[in-house]
Amino acid sequence: MSFHDVRFPLSVAYGTAGGPMRRVDVVTLASGREERNALWAGSRRRYEAGLGLRSDDDLHAVIEFFEARGGKLHAFRFRDWLDWKSCPPLATPAMTDQLVGLGDGERRQFPLVKRYVSGGQAHVRPITKPVVGSVIVAMNGDAVAATVDHDTGLVSFAVPPAGGAAITAGFEFDTPVRFDIDHLSLSLADFRAGQAPSIPLIEVLP
Repeated sequence: MSFHDVRFPLSVAYGTAGGPMRRVDVVTLASGREERNALWAGSRRRYEAGLGLRSDDDLHAVIEFFEARGGKLHAFRFRDWLDWKSCPPLATPAMTDQLVGLGDGERRQFPLVKRYVSGGQAHVRPITKPVVGSVIVAMNGDAVAATVDHDTGLVSFAVPPAGGAAITAGFEFDTPVRFDIDHLSLSLADFRAGQAPSIPLIEVLP
C-alpha cells in the first residue's frame, strides 16, 4: 500500500458524480420509532469517474492512469470539483477561512482541517493533501510564515505560537482516493453510443 502523489486527470474528474457517504445503523422498534447508531465517526467519499469521460483521449488517459497505479494498489490525488477549497467552490481562499488550532506556547505543528457547519452542528474533516503553493496561514488574523507538509497537511512554525493565538488557514486540497475496481472494462463502441463505463473511486482515509 502506498500513495502516488499524482492527480487523476482533471478533465475527467470535472464530470464525475459522487460525494460523502455515512454508515448509520437504523433499528426500527415495535412501536415504529427508530434507534440510530453511527458506525463511522466521520464520512468517506465515493465517486463514479466514468461519467466524466468525454473523448477517446479521455479513455486512453484513464487506462494509462489505471495501469500506472496498479489498479487498487496505489492511492492518488483526486479533485472533487464541488469540494476542493477551504471556502465555497466559487470563492477565493482566505487566510482566515478555517481555524486549525490555538497556540499554547509549546506546540509547533497544527493539522489542516475543514469544518462543515450547519444548524449549530459541525463536522471537522482532516485535510491531508493540500495543493502545493495554495496554503496561506494567519495568526490572530495577520499573515504569518509557516512550513506546510503537502503529504500530511501539517502546518509547522519555527517558534511555537503564543498561548491563545488563533491559527487559521486558507487552501486548496485534493481528496486521496484509489480505484475501487479490479477490472477496467471499457468498450469504444459502447462509449461512442453514449454508454458511460463504471469507474468507481473511493476515498482513502488517513
